Amino acid sequence: MNAPKIARMNAKTFALTAIALPLALGLAACGSNEDEDAALSSEPVAAVAAPDGETWSETATMTDRNGFLVGNPGAPIKLLEYGSLTCPACAAFSMEGSEDLLNDYVDTGRVSYEFRSFAIHGPMDLALTRLIECGSPEQAVPLADQVWANLPTILGPTQAKAQQLDADLSLPEDQRFVAFAQTAGLLDFFAARGVSRDQARTCLADSKRLTELAEYSESYGREDDIRGTPTFFINGSQIDGTSWSAVEAALQRAGAR
Repeated sequence: MNAPKIARMNAKTFALTAIALPLALGLAACGSNEDEDAALSSEPVAAVAAPDGETWSETATMTDRNGFLVGNPGAPIKLLEYGSLTCPACAAFSMEGSEDLLNDYVDTGRVSYEFRSFAIHGPMDLALTRLIECGSPEQAVPLADQVWANLPTILGPTQAKAQQLDADLSLPEDQRFVAFAQTAGLLDFFAARGVSRDQARTCLADSKRLTELAEYSESYGREDDIRGTPTFFINGSQIDGTSWSAVEAALQRAGAR
């Protein structure tokens, strides 16, 4: 993947953020998937109604692994995605399948969907991860979908601004990501989607939380052995494939039909 310079900084530059990820994490490839498909086969699963006045696709919580879980927390079929907010393959999955996933599967109560942001492409990935969580849990996945739908617009100008973006990361810890997001146009982007500039600045000034987000990403690579994005699991078994058609077929084999 020919990512813009700023989106794939080396470990030394990334350390300017005081959040240096291991070199092994940087080896994760966008769109790669080497594991074989697990055998997923089950009888059809009954739908589970949402509480009165609610829809499952608008119900979201944070998980203990820093994921955003959308849908019925007790759903018998649990879809998990490790994705990068700067990954074109993740964007393709979102644009092709997000609406159908939420409307046809999550809303039935049979399927829950958890997204874990695997920030493998340096400060841009980390800034976007912090910004999608800056509002309520219910906003996070819709904001991620907005990022993916506009990925060329977000990443396109970063090449020309790489020198200033590098300089921003040399600022004090509580200023660097605020300045980075301002230069990259992220404050305007998220302000147009319900996250005010003041709210975004406050989130991005929280260096402790940014460090936590980087550590979660490190754990996805080290503990969960995630080697590429997107990577999908259903009930703990990895899916062979990264397209919506592959994921939908696996959901149906798991009983979501």
